[in-house]
Amino acid sequence: MDGAEARADDITLEAEVRRFLVEHPELVRDDPALLSELGLKPADNVVEFGHAALARVHAAHKHEASIRQQLEATARENYAAQGQTHGAVIDLLESRNHADLARRVDDLAQLRFGLLAGVVALEGPESTPAGWRVLVEGQVDMILGGHQRLHAMGFSPTALGLFGERAELVRSMAMVRLAIWEPARQGLIAFASADPEGFTPDMGAELVAFLARVVERTAERWPVL
Repeated sequence: MDGAEARADDITLEAEVRRFLVEHPELVRDDPALLSELGLKPADNVVEFGHAALARVHAAHKHEASIRQQLEATARENYAAQGQTHGAVIDLLESRNHADLARRVDDLAQLRFGLLAGVVALEGPESTPAGWRVLVEGQVDMILGGHQRLHAMGFSPTALGLFGERAELVRSMAMVRLAIWEPARQGLIAFASADPEGFTPDMGAELVAFLARVVERTAERWPVL
């Protein structure tokens, strides 16, 4: 039998099966197992596509779309934050002295990131630059929760004093350790938010740490008088 004859036989068989099912629809309609395998269900003597299966597909599609939208929103937010951070770096590098650097940290916190405050602090007992918060020796470790901790995100009652008269409005903070000059003096840069969800412990500190490194290098331009 050649190919043409085989195809002709297949067409004939298909026609016979179709005719038989039309003449005996109950063989399909009354067989739940067969309907299930075909993804069909009976309704008022009419075989319809299974709505449950379609509903599952639709729900899965909506879920995937929701996840995609969340990922896209997160990507946009990260991109915007990175753009603001790059702009902030330029602002910091244009500082004229330590006091101007501290002022710019506070300004960028409020104007670029919509935060409550931004401060730079340094441990004594040596002189502390004008405009910087004064800390006692060991206070950075206490605020961050240990001498090996490089940053802290969330709410820390021990850090409220950094923000002066705005402390009562603070609901969350982002803080990164600083090490400036040689021999190194311990300090930190801290940002405060009025939103409890502004900074949370599960957030990454990469962007804040990046700003901290810029503050360190910028501060080292000038000696502490």
